[in-house]
Amino acid sequence: MKITANDPTRKSWLAISESCDFPIQNIPFGVFITRDDIITIGTRIGEYAIDLGAFHQLGYFNGIPLTDDIFMQDSLNDFIADGRKTWRLVRKRIAEVFDIENPTLRDNIKHKEIIIFDVNEVEMLLPVDVGDYTDFYSSKEHATNVGEMFRGKDNALMPNWLHMPVGYHGRSSSVVVSGTNIRRPYGQTIPSGASAPVFGPSKSLDMEVEMAFITTSANDLGKPLSINEAEEHIFGMVLLNDWSARDIQKWEYVPLGPFLGKNFATSISPWIVTLDALEPFRCESPKQDFEPLPYLKQQQTNNSFDIKLKATLQTENGDLNILCNSNFKYLYWTMPQQLAHHTINGCNVRAGDLMGSGTISGPTKDSYASMLELSWGGNEPITLKDGTTRTFFNDGDNVIIRGYCENNKVRIGFGKCTGKILPPIELKK
Repeated sequence: MKITANDPTRKSWLAISESCDFPIQNIPFGVFITRDDIITIGTRIGEYAIDLGAFHQLGYFNGIPLTDDIFMQDSLNDFIADGRKTWRLVRKRIAEVFDIENPTLRDNIKHKEIIIFDVNEVEMLLPVDVGDYTDFYSSKEHATNVGEMFRGKDNALMPNWLHMPVGYHGRSSSVVVSGTNIRRPYGQTIPSGASAPVFGPSKSLDMEVEMAFITTSANDLGKPLSINEAEEHIFGMVLLNDWSARDIQKWEYVPLGPFLGKNFATSISPWIVTLDALEPFRCESPKQDFEPLPYLKQQQTNNSFDIKLKATLQTENGDLNILCNSNFKYLYWTMPQQLAHHTINGCNVRAGDLMGSGTISGPTKDSYASMLELSWGGNEPITLKDGTTRTFFNDGDNVIIRGYCENNKVRIGFGKCTGKILPPIELKK
């Protein structure tokens, strides 16, 4: 099916710079508070936030079967649950109304004042009510690097890793929107050479440069989702930073895996970019070492997307230090494989569920997507512009993750996912 909203020749009557992540071909979805203190669902074109609640009430979605309050909510969950047919109709209509040749809204000054906001005038909120959060571990480069650090080169990958997309269930309550400050967490750690743990703030606070996909209501309890239908149930993607306290994680992860070292905070970008908008950037996924079992075997090879990723550290003096450049296409296990595996045991997936990719590291050191890898376990400090060094993050550091796709016709981006690290809260005596 041709997705008309993606027409690369379309221009908007709204001013959009060439380097903007949000041209008229993007049409992402998010939730924000307007200058009138109203929570609404919206989209973004250029540097403008579009109030879709007002857009709908003023009749611009006439002919599309939508409930009256579908965009007058504090999450996208109900809209996502409507399914791909509705998502496509809505994106198509928005593209048509904001087309440079369409005067319907362009020439209606009163309606424009109600519908359109400067993006700096709105406060972005978490776009979905995250019922469940799953984090996969799907980058072969990242898994190999971490395994080599902790188990040696010969045992870097666990025996199951090349046969299934491994993951763990995270904590949805601590998923926060970009711009939320991150408190340094407390926990137990084991000092080098010690036989007993100590308690205190983490000394090894780390990022994980990831992406995540958000699902619709995909399957009933007990009914697996097939690999061939999995992508139909993916609404879109966001940037994700799975904050990690490596010293806490190292002491606790055997035998049950991540817990306090991970569940204190996960940051996501506020605008969900639909899979439809990413379609022009589809690309080959990595060749897999073993032929997957039938329930994970894909019929095509172009199962990934060419999404450039960058992580930057902003120090308190304002310096911007590029930490890594990676790409979503490096992921060994694809999103359809992750979703098919997630449901093969009958686990039901709901609208608004968040599925993290796992850290997306590339094949070179400058593409390693965590400080754990960049400093190689803390043994190779990174020197910043101001002459200071980092193995992990300091209080006051602001971590910025960006992502975008680009070809010779259009650029589709995700904006940014940021989090500034604050000192730990003082504990009561």
